[in-house]
Amino acid sequence: MANPAPVSLIEHRQSVAVLDEACVHYGSVVALAPSSLRIDPATVVALVGANGSGKSTLLNLLAGLIEPTDGMVRREADARVALVPQHQHQHRWMPLAVDDVLQMGRYGRRGLLGRFGAADRSAIASAAERLDVGDLRGRQFGELSGGQRQRVLVAQALVAEPDLLLLDEPITGLDLPSQQRILELIGELRDAGTAVVLSTHHLGEARQADRVLLMAGCVLADGRPGDVLRPELLAEAFGNRAVSFDGSAVITVVDEHGHDDADGPSAAALVPHQQRHDHAVHRHHDHRDAHDEDAHLLHGEPDGS
Repeated sequence: MANPAPVSLIEHRQSVAVLDEACVHYGSVVALAPSSLRIDPATVVALVGANGSGKSTLLNLLAGLIEPTDGMVRREADARVALVPQHQHQHRWMPLAVDDVLQMGRYGRRGLLGRFGAADRSAIASAAERLDVGDLRGRQFGELSGGQRQRVLVAQALVAEPDLLLLDEPITGLDLPSQQRILELIGELRDAGTAVVLSTHHLGEARQADRVLLMAGCVLADGRPGDVLRPELLAEAFGNRAVSFDGSAVITVVDEHGHDDADGPSAAALVPHQQRHDHAVHRHHDHRDAHDEDAHLLHGEPDGS
């Protein structure tokens, strides 16, 4: 599989979001090395990688919560974007009713003080029904189980009627009914034209996506699940000790489910990629050539192919 071609901001104007050599630094720590990609409508994209590999950094870039240190991020001007963070970070003490949480999903359209109309109420009712939380609307958000809270937050994102839905490990640690409903919903949204980008530690979940981005401090591989979720690429991303094989098949990837992207990836996890991209001197004009050469070596392709 060849390395994805550099993305021009002039091309792919129909894409919901485009990254062009975008990178993120936190001081001297490289959270995301220069990466280029596009997110198209009606597509499910799975982000796979070890903790600290840049998955949440990429989601935050796409959501517009952070700006790139260098490079560019473009989102379609009229595209609505919704982000559902990891449910482990939800605050049980939040003094809000479920209905209040759902209403927040319309703030992007109405503003904090905007008057709610029939369309807003219909969007809230529809999202609550789709996530099976309609009977919870009068309850306090903090009293709900983890699976219920996650379904409420996904429903809140649906209330915004997004063109791009970003999900950070949406089913990790949830009960099976909640997992099943969220995964079914992702397929329904894709079929309706929404772009969905989700990070996951579940290879089975990633295999159901249209496209997989394998993260290792940068976009290490980008393509169809069968082309990306290969033993040699997973070993490159996770380290050989973290991948269990049975012949050519990948049995499992062992990685803790904690979250540390906000503090940047560990130095050990990113050393090879930092060396490739030479961030010590921040020579961005060299990164693309270095990345292309590494991709040829990684995928067994001859130079000049």
